[in-house]
Amino acid sequence: MEQLDLVIQSGPTLLKGTLLTIKFAIAAMVFGLIVGALAAVMRISGNRLLDRVAQAYVSVMRGTPLLVQMFVMYYGLPSIGLALSPTTAGVLTLTLNAGAYLSETMRGAILGIPRGQWSASHSLGLTYFQTLRYVVGPQALRLAVPSMGNTLISLIKDTSLVSVITVTELLRSAQEVIAATFQPLPLYLAVAALYWILSSALGAFQVRLEGRLALRSRH
Repeated sequence: MEQLDLVIQSGPTLLKGTLLTIKFAIAAMVFGLIVGALAAVMRISGNRLLDRVAQAYVSVMRGTPLLVQMFVMYYGLPSIGLALSPTTAGVLTLTLNAGAYLSETMRGAILGIPRGQWSASHSLGLTYFQTLRYVVGPQALRLAVPSMGNTLISLIKDTSLVSVITVTELLRSAQEVIAATFQPLPLYLAVAALYWILSSALGAFQVRLEGRLALRSRH
């Protein structure tokens, strides 16, 4: 009972950390979509230089641990005169990491649209970017929703890593309470439960969204 009381008493602190975790994940997802879309367009542009730059970015971000990227961004950059706040470093790292994965998701979805869609659009006088924006893009977005949902769920869990750069999100909020109470087990279990609840809620939303998109595509 004492451990349960401790978790209940720590509720406001954990809730505050949870809200910050959600904000970090949403910000990284929104900016990651922008970065990912840009990288995806560079990959399919047909320009060799742009393609190689995007490939290098994706390779580096997917081929190195997110924790190492966080350390480089927050602890490494000040050595060359570029110091970032913990919040900025955290959001930027999560954005760049998510953008790399989202770019591959978007590129695959775009390439999954039949070439006839491009040809028909060009025959109607639409430019490359008009076709991408009004014809191919919306269809590709529908195909990419499942993978994008998985990326957001991963981001929710990955935000725990910003605790290593002193951001008081969910995990660090619990660690601060643990430092004062010396009761790690109930608080870490509470943190795990909160991450699970967030991930499950997003998973349920993703399933409903996919169902609606599937219904629309049939009509």
